Amino acid sequence: MPFLLVDKPVGWTSFDVVGFIRKEERKNISAQGGQASGLKVGHAGTLDPFATGLLIVAVGRESTKRLDEFKKLPKTYIATVRLGATSDTDDCTGQISNVKFPMSNQAQNPNDKIPDQAQIKKTLQTFIGEQEQVPPRYSAKKINGQKMYSMARAGKDFVREPSVIHIYDIELLDYTWPDLKIKIDCGCGTYIRSLARDLGEALGVGGYCAELRRTRIGDNKIEDAIAISDLKIGR
Repeated sequence: MPFLLVDKPVGWTSFDVVGFIRKEERKNISAQGGQASGLKVGHAGTLDPFATGLLIVAVGRESTKRLDEFKKLPKTYIATVRLGATSDTDDCTGQISNVKFPMSNQAQNPNDKIPDQAQIKKTLQTFIGEQEQVPPRYSAKKINGQKMYSMARAGKDFVREPSVIHIYDIELLDYTWPDLKIKIDCGCGTYIRSLARDLGEALGVGGYCAELRRTRIGDNKIEDAIAISDLKIGR
């Protein structure tokens, strides 16, 4: 069992999954009379607690050494972007602020400024390709050895340097204001939360990531993953 494909549930951190599997595997090893101390367990590619989906977990020293092979693979996500509001974390767990955008001069109808599907599709196309992306303030990226989310929670000011990312394709799955559902094929290092924020800004109405599910890492698919409740390690 060198690698496990796990369907991470909402509310769990990636480290929660690793901790659970480590605990279960240690119990299994001990039950068989083996030595469980020093067991190595790790994961490839962090998922935020609010997100669900595919998490690759390595069990054993030799397997954990290979985790970087998976971190560099392209990924696929299904995201729901909530338009008309922003979040200080760029997702549903942060402080949400509604955006007040001006009404059209031609009609006293607030819906007149709501983007239509044609505008949505046109704007999505502008995000395809190589580009610079500013990470969320509340992220694990480090500045001078400190994680940004730690500095943000402490109220510190800091500059977020953009990273070069690659988005291979974005497909519009559904759009009913204010929710926009999209499928994203992207390279490593892409923050879907940042994409949601930037998409809302490009549309002029604000936006944040309300739901997120990872469905693919390289050739590994969510259809082949197992739920935490169905894990039967060593049985």
